[in-house]
Amino acid sequence: MRTLAVEGLPELTGSRFLDSWELDLVALVFVVVLCALYATAVLRLRGRGERWPVARTLTFAVLGLGMIVFATMSALSVYSRVLFWPAAVQNIVLDLIAPLGLALGDPLALAGRALSDPARRRLDTVMGSRVVRLLTFPFVSSVLVLVSELSIYFTPYFQTALSNGGVRQLMHLQLLLTGCLFVLPMLTRQEMLPRWCTHPVRAVLVFLDGLFDSVPGIVVMLSGTLVAGHWYATHPRTWGPSLQRDQQIGGGLMLTIAELVGLPFLIAVFAEWWRAERAKTAELDARLDRELVTVPVPAAAPATDAPLPTAAAPAPEMVRPWWETEGGEVAERVRRNTGRRGNG
Repeated sequence: MRTLAVEGLPELTGSRFLDSWELDLVALVFVVVLCALYATAVLRLRGRGERWPVARTLTFAVLGLGMIVFATMSALSVYSRVLFWPAAVQNIVLDLIAPLGLALGDPLALAGRALSDPARRRLDTVMGSRVVRLLTFPFVSSVLVLVSELSIYFTPYFQTALSNGGVRQLMHLQLLLTGCLFVLPMLTRQEMLPRWCTHPVRAVLVFLDGLFDSVPGIVVMLSGTLVAGHWYATHPRTWGPSLQRDQQIGGGLMLTIAELVGLPFLIAVFAEWWRAERAKTAELDARLDRELVTVPVPAAAPATDAPLPTAAAPAPEMVRPWWETEGGEVAERVRRNTGRRGNG
């Protein structure tokens, strides 16, 4: 591993892509803080005898925090000031892949379990506030992601970020935040979404969001105007593709990555849907076990020598079980179970 200066960079090859790194102190501090908070919450649960899925921890660390490190300190960052396509990949990783990894780690649920009651109530208040609900409203968050990317590439924003470290950090934070505004509610807290946003609706929204995410890549790839063309023209290199070809490669990679990320995102939504349905079924079964009662069978009357009445006495009225007379999901479930027992 070696750190390379921006000026006079050698041609980007496969080996240089793997061992070209630079330290981004701001990103490093950000990652360390998130890692420490997550690890502290996991250890607190373990200290209380509760378990937290190892798979979620690994996903948060590798696919979430690891992708932030990869985007901000690897060759994508080193070569982003001389080639457009590494900068484009860097931005799309922060906007799509890292938020997905963070969301799959379910940090909000972890915090809700690890925090004390007062802190948990404050977290619920913030997550349920009007501002957060507006920003995470599905159509609003999708538009924010689209506008964020287009504003970066088709305003002086991106060119300024290439020359100014503070603006570059702000751009990276903006990409990560706008990505999380859409992904986190879809995979974690139902309270942040409207009631109509059920799991089937979420699957449709994720599919549509994948189409939205492909727009910036298509626009960049087909644009006849060079993105940050003045910057790249004033930092010439004697190797690699032309400026126009470089931009086409970057747009194509943005489009490809956006489409590839859409599939695991959709799979994750279906997995959350399956887990929610399984939990709902388990809760319903437990409720049935509490409410299901067996109607006692009346004992046979003792035999007597008394003469039989000339007219048969009216048979006592049978009391039907409650699940045969009431409606609702619980009663329907009991009727099905009772029918299966009778057939058996």
